[in-house]
Amino acid sequence: MKHSRLPIPFGGTIDSATGRVDLAPDPATNSAPGRSLVQRAGSGALVFGRLRFLDSPLGEVLRDPAQALLDAWQQRGDEVLGSIAGEFLIALWDAERRRALLAVDRFSTFPLFFCEQPGRIGFGARPADAANRADVAAEVDWQAAFDYAYFHMIPAPYSICRGVRRLDLGEALRIERGAAERVRWWQPVFDEHRAFDFEREKGEFLDALARGVAECTAGHARERIGCFLSGGTDSSTIAGLVTKQYGAPARTFSIGFDVGGYDESHYSRLAAKHFGTDHTEYYLTPDDVSNGVEAVATQYEQPFGNSSAVPTFFCASLAREAGVARMLGGDGGDELYGGNERYAKQAVFALYDRVPGPMRAALVEPLLFGAMRGVDAKYVAKARSYVEQAKEPLPDRLQARYNLLNRLGATRVFTDRFLADVRADEPLALEREVWQRARAAEEPMSQIDKLLAWDFKFTLADSDLPKVTRMCHAAGVEVCFPMLTQALVEHSLRLAPEQKLKGRRLRHFFRESLRGFLPDEIIDKKKQGFGVPFGDWLLTHERLRTTADDALRSLSARGVIRGEFLDALLAHLKAGHAGYYGTMVWVLMILELWLRASPMADERVRH
Repeated sequence: MKHSRLPIPFGGTIDSATGRVDLAPDPATNSAPGRSLVQRAGSGALVFGRLRFLDSPLGEVLRDPAQALLDAWQQRGDEVLGSIAGEFLIALWDAERRRALLAVDRFSTFPLFFCEQPGRIGFGARPADAANRADVAAEVDWQAAFDYAYFHMIPAPYSICRGVRRLDLGEALRIERGAAERVRWWQPVFDEHRAFDFEREKGEFLDALARGVAECTAGHARERIGCFLSGGTDSSTIAGLVTKQYGAPARTFSIGFDVGGYDESHYSRLAAKHFGTDHTEYYLTPDDVSNGVEAVATQYEQPFGNSSAVPTFFCASLAREAGVARMLGGDGGDELYGGNERYAKQAVFALYDRVPGPMRAALVEPLLFGAMRGVDAKYVAKARSYVEQAKEPLPDRLQARYNLLNRLGATRVFTDRFLADVRADEPLALEREVWQRARAAEEPMSQIDKLLAWDFKFTLADSDLPKVTRMCHAAGVEVCFPMLTQALVEHSLRLAPEQKLKGRRLRHFFRESLRGFLPDEIIDKKKQGFGVPFGDWLLTHERLRTTADDALRSLSARGVIRGEFLDALLAHLKAGHAGYYGTMVWVLMILELWLRASPMADERVRH
């Protein structure tokens, strides 16, 4: 498929002493979709994305967002950020008052990197651009490469470029009278003790959903709006609400796989039939992945290892070829309302805390790890494993056993030379920091809401939103997220924790509120997603296997990964663990393909 990259036209330099901003000269992007710019007498504003004032009429589309925002900022100062919503990047400056402000939206939908040097700050939507604008040579930060192997993406505030940082969700960089300070202008605070009334909550929830769809489609004709449709509750709900709003079939697009355990076409067809949408479906093949993997890998501003970027790109490309200008993504519902499987799993481990301490210390643990330590009977081994995991605190427990890098062992994957330059504990330290930052209106905070706050960053801001936005831009379409509009986010923060996870039932309130609107088969289905059967295809598709093998051996030649590890990895694949170990092959392959195409990828990156 062809792709026509839709750039993020956002970047420049800031004089730290005066607050004056010089925008990057790029005439080709001056009229890019989503860009708004105003400059006047030493002050100005640059906006990219979709921005609205919370007190404005729902369907209002700002003709000149930059002008309106600059006026509001000069009147109200930085607190103006709390009065806007949408998916945006912002740069504001006022040389007379010697101040400037860079900001991302509440979920950092688009990337904003910055590089600070004495008297000068470079910024942009790509880390190398931020470095270059600060007159710093763009070089690979190998610590970030290690973090990437752990997370399968590089979480904020880190970047692949040494000396460059990225703004995290709800963050801004404030520059005033020569000093630059990173500030968090939005922090989710959970109100866990609001009295629950199902009918009231359902009404507010459905109203917020409808408002979110109306907000994300404002100013666009039905035929210019497309919906990702996986057949899950989120995407199906949005498709139904778009159909209802326009009084005509929504245009929906989905990707299928001819591999058991990965294909959800049945559910997307069910939703399309239920709402009568204008549906387009495409079955992704290993040839498609082989032909497109390098193009997809290099669309990202830094290495990004979520393989579902590929079907996302193909789905957005289908929509673009059909004349769609803006796609609606269903991302956010799981993280707002408690839909990820690990929430139920962690609730099971939390049950161990209810066992009286004396009983645990005097009976359970001495028995399992003392008298019965050598017993490998099935149920004894399971009980021992359960207690071992339950005793490990959160968030450490989330990745301890299931993270691929932890399971394989960093010393088995990476060379000694590589590991000598990195801090292997940095990823966990960041997770602990995010965990401690979670806030509720009253303490103690429930485990489920702490998990949601953790996922706001690592799943949404650092992984899912970059996946969808960058692939939509690569395909040449805009994207909005109705599930992450302000009214819905605020409603989720007020919802009782036990309505998000009721026992082990995920998204209880969400599902029950949509019963009757969605087919029961979709409401009650098990979550699956947009995963790619890459490991299975590696075993059967020679060209794809050759591409992966070449990339990994090249990464080994750089001195990053061990040659013997590659042989062990391929052996695991052939031994029947293709789905599990195929993920690590993909992650490392993408890292090498990205490095090859990067301006930083000259001899200096050979470790």
